[in-house]
Amino acid sequence: MRNPGAMGLALAGATLALPARAAAFDVDHATALYLATLGPAARARSDAYFDGRVWIDIVSSLLTVLVCWMILRSGVLVRCRDALRRSGYRPWMVMLTVSVLFLVCLTLIVLPWTILIDFVRERRFGLMNQSFGGWLGQQAIAALLTLILGGGLLTVINAVMRMFPRHWWLVGAGVVGLCVALLGLVAPVFITPLFNTYTELPAGPLRTRIGAMAAANAIPAENIYQFDASRQSNRISANVSGLGPTVRISLTDNMLKQTTVPEAAAIVGHEMGHYVLGHVWRDVVFVTLLSALELWLLAKLGPMAIALGGRRRAVRGIDDPAALPVLVGVLTGLSLLFLPITNTQTRLAESEADAFGLNAAREPDGFAASAMKVSTYRKIAPPAIEEALFYDHPSGLTRVRMAMQWKKDHVPGAKEVTPPPLPNP
Repeated sequence: MRNPGAMGLALAGATLALPARAAAFDVDHATALYLATLGPAARARSDAYFDGRVWIDIVSSLLTVLVCWMILRSGVLVRCRDALRRSGYRPWMVMLTVSVLFLVCLTLIVLPWTILIDFVRERRFGLMNQSFGGWLGQQAIAALLTLILGGGLLTVINAVMRMFPRHWWLVGAGVVGLCVALLGLVAPVFITPLFNTYTELPAGPLRTRIGAMAAANAIPAENIYQFDASRQSNRISANVSGLGPTVRISLTDNMLKQTTVPEAAAIVGHEMGHYVLGHVWRDVVFVTLLSALELWLLAKLGPMAIALGGRRRAVRGIDDPAALPVLVGVLTGLSLLFLPITNTQTRLAESEADAFGLNAAREPDGFAASAMKVSTYRKIAPPAIEEALFYDHPSGLTRVRMAMQWKKDHVPGAKEVTPPPLPNP
């Protein structure tokens, strides 16, 4: 990035001073024009929201570790395990029952924190459209899915531990990767409709544009949907989801209301990039490899964590159903430790999709305008080290600059535009 002083723009500050317009297309000046659409008050608000979210994610991980330790110390899982074994239940049934009990305890204990950060705070920043009852109802659905899917996965991992005592972490990583792939296959059809209503995108200029882009990039476009994300928030987004026969293109109703056709085409072009570039499969491989590392570390750290929890005699090893708090607590801590790695992997994929979307839609100004519209809840111009550590998407500044550079390189006689100010949220 060029020196902001040379640009005449304090990119990291609240006041944006624009330099004199250059005769030829100037990437820095064009970028400054877009960044100036975000007023000081809106910028301060988005910065505060994002900075708070970073700390909340850290505290949430530490809180999960603490609650896992409390559940381990309470002995409730030990008593449940012993009662089930005395009743003659099979090992898998013991594990499944203990898993469900553990997940219920964890969910209920952290529920006040969840309400505070995911409902009260979101409403305070104007990002929550649901009533408390509606929000709580969807949380109940998500919790039920966690019990079913999470309990099943923990039971399978426990069976792997018992079948492969020396190399369970390696086989377990393969199980995790397989589950991620299966979830990508079934989620668009069976899970996301539990939270939103999906209908076919009606015929019109946008559907025609999306269909042409999909055909040009060999993407199945039989299923192009819109869904009522406005029932939850005003965020704009789209996705190309599913695998094989379940592939579909989905747009939020917010995007249809808040963006122009060029802006929407730029967003969808980005999402198409994830599909064409195989990011879903790359993510599966990445998750599998990272899971292997984390599970290997769990195998080494688990016995020490059991000892520190004071349950060495009651909890006999990491494959003990009563050791679930150790398993989840250690993995949560490791996930927090590896967060910069996972953020970097995701951010690089997002940047690749940005480049693909610019080439697919050929709408650099639409791309820049849409990047600014999501900046109302994303810090627009973070320091480089902050973006590297905490951003799982490129910042708005990075994205607008990429779009303006693409415009200079690919649009003959490129002209600057002066976009209108973003409305105050």
